[in-house]
Amino acid sequence: MRRRNFRLCRVARAVSAALLGAACLVQAVQAEVRTALVIGNSAYKSAPLKNPAPDSQAVASALKDLGFQVTERENTTYRELIELLRQFTAHAANADVRLVFYAGHGVQAKGRNYLLPVDTDIRAEEEIPAKSADVNDLLDRLSRIPRGINIVILDACRNNPFAGSDVTLPDGRRLKFRGATPAGLARMEVPLGTLLAFSTAPGGVALDDPAAKHSIYAKYLLDNLTAPGLPVEQMFKRVRSGVANETGRMQVPWESSSLTGDFCFKSESGACLMATAPAR
Repeated sequence: MRRRNFRLCRVARAVSAALLGAACLVQAVQAEVRTALVIGNSAYKSAPLKNPAPDSQAVASALKDLGFQVTERENTTYRELIELLRQFTAHAANADVRLVFYAGHGVQAKGRNYLLPVDTDIRAEEEIPAKSADVNDLLDRLSRIPRGINIVILDACRNNPFAGSDVTLPDGRRLKFRGATPAGLARMEVPLGTLLAFSTAPGGVALDDPAAKHSIYAKYLLDNLTAPGLPVEQMFKRVRSGVANETGRMQVPWESSSLTGDFCFKSESGACLMATAPAR
């Protein structure tokens, strides 16, 4: 009888410890403040795109399920785009995790990268800074926040979007370049505590698939975003592998990271429990 009681006590202690660990995990996740800005620009006057709007809707929904407070906007004008980015960096200063997802047209000019609003009317390269949102400025503002981590995901080309052409994939599909020629983008340095993800590498192109609901990059991002216990760097490696394989390496996603802590979008059994980086 004593042995039986002893075994029952051991089982009870093990169950209690497991329940306590689960409670601590839930409490830690709930205590973590996650905020996101999701933008999908499709309705361009000169070169409309099909995928960005549904991409942004799906990404916003997935992030909400992962505990993010999400602001989602589509087809932003210049003033709206600039103000959204400004407000986000101002109001997200106390968040543990800040995320920006942008799908749409993007260009690079004179060593800097820009996101284009749907009402853009750029006629010359020198007009780009005054008529678009500067990615470098966004990263600079995020770098001034002394705590938490930043994740910036850009599903945008880095080429002139006003002279599109086609490309044939290994499976025979013909997709639109989100740009004219693969001129690439300016390689960017990221501030401490930041991960910057591009849908294609410098010198590459991002593809828009009119026959599919989502871009190739967004499809693999959505497939892997909710993988439990997967560190963020590993998650983006899976995305890169999927996109590269499907496009025959015509599009190869690229990231630059200076994260100092571990982060998982979805934790499992204590993995990535300490999701946020320490104060910087």
